Amino acid sequence: MLLNNRHLLGIAELSPQEINTILDLADKYVDLNRETERKGQRLKGRTVVNLFFEVSTRTRGSFELAAKRLGADCINMNADGTSTRKGETLIDTAMTLNAMHIDVLVVRHSASGAVKLLADKVNCAVINAGDGQHEHPTQALLDALVMRRRTKKLEGLNVAICGDILHSRVARSNIFLLNKLGARVRVVAPLTLLPKDIERLGCEVHTRMETGVRDADIIMMLRIQNERMEGSFVPSAREYYHFFGLDRAKLNLAKPDALIMHPGPMNRGVEIDSEVADDIHRSLILNQVEFGVAVRMACLDLLTRQLMSSQRLQDAAQ
Repeated sequence: MLLNNRHLLGIAELSPQEINTILDLADKYVDLNRETERKGQRLKGRTVVNLFFEVSTRTRGSFELAAKRLGADCINMNADGTSTRKGETLIDTAMTLNAMHIDVLVVRHSASGAVKLLADKVNCAVINAGDGQHEHPTQALLDALVMRRRTKKLEGLNVAICGDILHSRVARSNIFLLNKLGARVRVVAPLTLLPKDIERLGCEVHTRMETGVRDADIIMMLRIQNERMEGSFVPSAREYYHFFGLDRAKLNLAKPDALIMHPGPMNRGVEIDSEVADDIHRSLILNQVEFGVAVRMACLDLLTRQLMSSQRLQDAAQ
């Protein structure tokens, strides 16, 4: 099954069947990545460009590794190295890259909607690697794969997403995905870090960790995004950790086998206690990093298949 859209801009536009198609293929890539011979030729001759207007280590590295393991040519570009620093518009950048006949453009941008604007101007497939406070679809997909492989199902799971919900594109994408696949979602944060009307996305809202994580199957902690904050949203890191940091005492309120996740990078002693983050029996944080490559391989694979199918149809029509 191919995806219905040429681009992957957000979870909101995917059907449950499309999500499962991506997860099923990513499942196979997880196993392949654990083999000694990991590199394939699925994308041989294809070009993937990572265009990042925000600093990123793990997401960009994950996309680069995914492209190379599929045999693609991969180029990394960041904001400091693009002509936008010299006054070029985002559209001009898109049109310039489009003229180079690339196949997949992976974009991260600080403005919500910027990736969609760019996608409307190019012929290649575009993957949203995080835009402002809008969406981060591949993070939600890899989170879902981690949960599915560990618990065998997503339907019926109680998932508590805790922390800086207000500035988090990861939270939005996860809420969309988990609702589509039948999980029950709670968000837990101080009132200052909760978006207005967040419950309209289909989640319970809690302002105390003690009630929010009680009997949860999964506790997903989020990073405090100081770079997106103008003004003071929390009194201090110490006070935030006291009330909303995940430590052993708060974890004990969840189910006895509850699992811990964090999209990274972690602020230890602020969002999460080191002893909890490093608990090899409960923490899935390193699995999230590992499975990120597999999910991005699946997305690149499916989108390039769709691109090739569209090109064949266009050639046949001419």
